[in-house]
Amino acid sequence: MKKKNETVHLLVLDPSQNDAEKMVSLLRNSGRATRAHRVTSKEDLLDHLNEHPWDLFLARDPSDDPEVDAKACLAEIKRLDKDIPFIVLATEYNREMIVDFMKAGAQDVVPFEYTDHLILAITRELKNLAERRRRRAADTHLTEAEKRCELLLDSSKDAIAYVNDGMHVYANQSYLDFYGYEDMDEMMCIPMLDTLNTKGQEDFKEKTRHGVVLKDDVSFDAIAKRSDDSDVNVTMTLSSATYDGEPCTQVIVRPQTNNIELEEKLKEISSQDLLTGLYNRQYFMEQLNAKVEKAVSQNIKGAIFYLVLDDFHAMKADVGIAGSDLILSDVASVLREITSDEQTLARLSDDTFAALLPDYDDKAAMKMAETVKNAVRDHLFEAGERTIRLTCSIGVALINENSPKATDIIGRAHMASGEVRKVKGQEKGDGVHLFAPKELDQENTSSNALQKALDENRFKTLFQPIISLRGEGEEHYEAFLRMLNAEGEEVSPYDFLPPSGPTDMASKVDRWVILQTIKNLSAHRSKGHQTRLFLNITAETILDQTFLQWLSVALKAARLPGDSLIFQITENDAVHYLKQAKAFTKGLRELHCKVSISRFGCALDPFNTLKHIDTDYVKLDGSFTEEIQQNEETKEKVKEIIQSLQGMGKLTIVPLVENASVLSTLWQAGVNYIQGYYLQAPTAEMTYDFTEE
Repeated sequence: MKKKNETVHLLVLDPSQNDAEKMVSLLRNSGRATRAHRVTSKEDLLDHLNEHPWDLFLARDPSDDPEVDAKACLAEIKRLDKDIPFIVLATEYNREMIVDFMKAGAQDVVPFEYTDHLILAITRELKNLAERRRRRAADTHLTEAEKRCELLLDSSKDAIAYVNDGMHVYANQSYLDFYGYEDMDEMMCIPMLDTLNTKGQEDFKEKTRHGVVLKDDVSFDAIAKRSDDSDVNVTMTLSSATYDGEPCTQVIVRPQTNNIELEEKLKEISSQDLLTGLYNRQYFMEQLNAKVEKAVSQNIKGAIFYLVLDDFHAMKADVGIAGSDLILSDVASVLREITSDEQTLARLSDDTFAALLPDYDDKAAMKMAETVKNAVRDHLFEAGERTIRLTCSIGVALINENSPKATDIIGRAHMASGEVRKVKGQEKGDGVHLFAPKELDQENTSSNALQKALDENRFKTLFQPIISLRGEGEEHYEAFLRMLNAEGEEVSPYDFLPPSGPTDMASKVDRWVILQTIKNLSAHRSKGHQTRLFLNITAETILDQTFLQWLSVALKAARLPGDSLIFQITENDAVHYLKQAKAFTKGLRELHCKVSISRFGCALDPFNTLKHIDTDYVKLDGSFTEEIQQNEETKEKVKEIIQSLQGMGKLTIVPLVENASVLSTLWQAGVNYIQGYYLQAPTAEMTYDFTEE
């Protein structure tokens, strides 16, 4: 259950960084502490979806990048079976588009400008999400309570059953093992009297002639008849009980001979498939149930694969029962060689095997399934003097915080294995499939859009002041790049970059903005200003081996000192390209340029990055700005971060300052610089009057 002031974890898809920031500010100004991440690529989306649970997804539509547009993001959320309310922010109110998105699974479609409507929709969806989470938690607690009751019975060495109207309604594992039945489904078909000899039947009728209500426990000796027609002398104890809300009789059966060795043997074989030596279906389902409970309560991920041998019954008819048993044992050996001890491997039926894969995401599970499929296909199985080739169809189902019951997960994996045979152009079976909705067709034209914008000079730079809270009259601006798209709207060109990995286009865009800002800065400084510019650079520029030499030439041509430029690297890029970023910043130092880390504080160990990268400035992630006014823990955390950074000699910047109320908190925290719309929005000219501060 969400507490009233608990942080809302928000994912935002928006081509405009400023518009995305406005969405975060809107939630915070409505009284909700918000920690947000703006999705920039498909890889980025998948990384964050698998990182931890999210409470809300706001997606701007339309987008010129179909790989990370609203529908593509919605499809990935559905594919991974995540319970994240999805609201589309539209540029116009279009009935067909609204119906289209709602059919695809979105909770609502709201015009971008209708902020009052958006807040109501967000409030509704967060409330519904909290209710769903409470329901899942209640279901989990109920399942745990029922499981504890059953475990108390199952852990007992005594054979215990509940009988109503002469029929078994429940029997623990010791009872099933004692009488020699495989599962409760078989036991439910056996009348209680059929488990006793004639004398025992008469005694049982005598003890229960007054119905199921017994004033005291009663015991009598009898001869129990097991499923293999063997007889065992037992002592039976009857007492009144209730099962599933109905009155019944509890029956405890104790053998009169204390055969400890037999009991241990029964316990050992109760979890095994006797033919292959793998775990049986019952044990596998117990482990899967436990995994699902942990996934729901502790956000632990995992997966299962469900393996069906192709054309097994035709093969069985060909080689006979004895031959097929040899092949099944061999299949089990192949699977053992591939899987590890931490993975629960079981035989579920004649031609079906399954494995529980703890801590596996979709990629790792599919990779494991491919390995297993290839191993089965490439192995030469022997049945007598015959050599048999087999293939298999493997369905994969994911386990996460939104998982259904264990039986439903098995059903999903079974359906996915059936989908293998439906793939066009593929031979029958011999494949793997992940249980998921069909993915949307996607095209990637982002590089072409950027190149065309460069050719047509549809870029412009904006500048936002960064103000000192300590009274210094230094002039700092951050440069932002805007591009006019086909509709004439301003967007951030970095949102058009392909998500597949580093590309030359990002470096081209970075170089364009650096050249333009150097020209503007040179002209501005010629008027007597000692202005410094923060320039954001992408990972592609960090990896560009020719950039530093190019920058040296550009600085000399503009006659600018290197320390007038502060190159800003995001914490995420620094973490992912730590070795390259370290070398890159060292090269900037040699040119006397300064370095800043932005969006700081969201990594698991943010200070580890600063051990390797020498920076002058550190800009905190914008999600801290409003939280420090609403959350005392966050306020103290920010103070600790600021003190630690300043202890390392770093100058600190807090962005997204939207109102005056936060200033006193930032001052007390010791922040050096602030930035945000409260001071000034990005403008085309560097005209802010720093002397007023």
